[in-house]
Amino acid sequence: MRRALPICVVVALVVPATAFAHASLLKETPSYKQEVANAPHWIALTFDQSVELIPKAVVVLNQRGVNFAKPAHVEGSRLIAPLRALPRGPYTVRWRALSTDGHVVAGVYTFGVAVPAPPVTDAVGAEGPTTTEHIVRWVYFLGLALLVGGIGFQLLVDRRLPTKRFFVVTGIGAIVVLETGTVAFLLRAEDALQLPFGDFLYGDLSPLSHGTRFGEAFIAMELGFALVTAFLVLAWVTDRQWLLWVAFLLGLGFASGLSISGHSSVSDLEEVADWLHLSAATLWVGGLIQLGVVVWPTAPEFRATAFRRFSRLATVCVAVLIAAGTYLSIERLPALHDLWRSGYGHVLLVKLGLVSVALMWGAAHQFIAMPRLERHGARLARSLLGESAVAMAVLLAAAVLVDSKPPARPLPAAPVAAHRR
Repeated sequence: MRRALPICVVVALVVPATAFAHASLLKETPSYKQEVANAPHWIALTFDQSVELIPKAVVVLNQRGVNFAKPAHVEGSRLIAPLRALPRGPYTVRWRALSTDGHVVAGVYTFGVAVPAPPVTDAVGAEGPTTTEHIVRWVYFLGLALLVGGIGFQLLVDRRLPTKRFFVVTGIGAIVVLETGTVAFLLRAEDALQLPFGDFLYGDLSPLSHGTRFGEAFIAMELGFALVTAFLVLAWVTDRQWLLWVAFLLGLGFASGLSISGHSSVSDLEEVADWLHLSAATLWVGGLIQLGVVVWPTAPEFRATAFRRFSRLATVCVAVLIAAGTYLSIERLPALHDLWRSGYGHVLLVKLGLVSVALMWGAAHQFIAMPRLERHGARLARSLLGESAVAMAVLLAAAVLVDSKPPARPLPAAPVAAHRR
């Protein structure tokens, strides 16, 4: 076994190098996100090896989708496309070339003529967040609740030695976070590149990973939650609870990447409020799941104590959830009528309705179910899972909102010039 491990590592390192020995873009002119003062006369793409020309190798699109590129030609490892005169404005460059290994390599980037270049996620042809992306982000939120919310429940509410079931539930959350994070990045990249899946596998993702808030946040969060998972595993192996505290605090910190990567974030204060909103929801939902799945079936003698402690934590979480949500709604909705006139407002109304249902459900647990806890324990377990389902629906609405653009604020009226006498 000891000899097999180094061999496996070598194979893992060699195989990707062989599989991905296709042409890679080294330099583009104009460069990505460059704001040029004068319109360029050509687009030049330099690769690390020679490439072959294919139809529609380079297109340069303005905001209306008009192509300004003339037929391209190849000079060794350079792909060059002459341009018609470019008016002032932002432009999207989409390119494709045939690598020597037979694979089509492709990519997209943006630049501006006398104006700032848009991020590649707003490139011409990109549709923006899709329904599939919303669902994936919702699953990501659920994984975050299982992982970070579950650890928070263990430390703040349970306080006993962690059980095997606790580690199973939080471990599932860690896997979901890491896997769906990668899927979310690939979906956003596929939308930006607008390529068939076969060509997308060999696409240049660097403009997205290094040139957008979404991509940079994705890299930080994937590395961060891999570290959180490592501390969770160490806590399981060594039975040292302080490692769970490290994992919990790191998890809350890296969750801020969701607020940074969302399209709707505008100011630093909004990002902080969005992070508080998400953190409170994560603790609330994750705590409900831990209470219903971990504590209730395995520790009947601890149910009442756990329920009371969680009620106090849930009260704080809901208060933060409402306060942060109210602030964000005021900041992102220019007028009250945007609640029923805009798509963003419609989703927000659905979310508010679900939060109201969850609050009434929680109040029923606190004031009706608590006095009858001993007699109706089994029914309360099912009711807790029902409240968890409603809370998960709240996270679905949050997943849609975090990637949605709020209604645009009206431009200030131009000052009226004084009449000459």
